[in-house]
Amino acid sequence: MRNIFAGILILVCVVMLGTIASAENQLGVADKYKISFSEPVRVANTLLPKGNYEIRHVMEGSDHIMVFQQLGTKKPIEVRAKCTLVALGAKANDDQKTYTMNAANERVLHELVFKGDRSKHVF
Repeated sequence: MRNIFAGILILVCVVMLGTIASAENQLGVADKYKISFSEPVRVANTLLPKGNYEIRHVMEGSDHIMVFQQLGTKKPIEVRAKCTLVALGAKANDDQKTYTMNAANERVLHELVFKGDRSKHVF
């Protein structure tokens, strides 16, 4: 009797964990990322210095927001940028960064794709 109860309890836990995991990633993207920029990059009207950043994907109502936080500094820069999720045909095989150049000859972040995600972030 105890074995049956233990088996049912394990099955319920597995089903609940699967449900929670799928609910956390309904958009096909992770909640946190790490990224490095080898040159300064303009994101949401802010010029980020080269370096390492943590990015959090958050929702504000129906808006998708990417929060860039500089790592390894005493006074980290934090920038919030609205993005649009665009579905990919399959999970991304690699990380990708796409830039445009503005009139001041600065790199402007246009798209981010992260390995394993099913959508890309377009700014």
